[in-house]
Amino acid sequence: MTALYNGDLRTEGTHLKSGNKIITDAPLDNNGKGEAYSPTDLVCAALASCILTTLGILANRENLDIVNMKAEITKVMVSDPRRISEIIIDITLPESTVLKLSDKHKTILKRAAHSCPVALSLHPDIKQNFHFNF
Repeated sequence: MTALYNGDLRTEGTHLKSGNKIITDAPLDNNGKGEAYSPTDLVCAALASCILTTLGILANRENLDIVNMKAEITKVMVSDPRRISEIIIDITLPESTVLKLSDKHKTILKRAAHSCPVALSLHPDIKQNFHFNF
């Protein structure tokens, strides 16, 4: 990966293998334009993506269809020092999947969410609240 500062509090990250790019902007409340993800938004998005990927691996192993599983992300910031204090993720599985889930599967999915690599990498002061809509 590479990151380039483009000025005006905007960066461009490039994934070298694929060439895919991510643009970040500082948020409006921190002198930015708020026209793209902020770096702290990306941290929260990375957590949600990691959870969904980890659950996808588990679903493949358990023969569960979780295509179209959705995560809604809420980021809570504090100001002294400015940092993420809490990430809330609401996970909704397709209704057709929910109808087929055993209590055992529900427990396994909940545990797996907390064991994804990003969740385990975040500082313990960042509260991670995951809610499953089953």
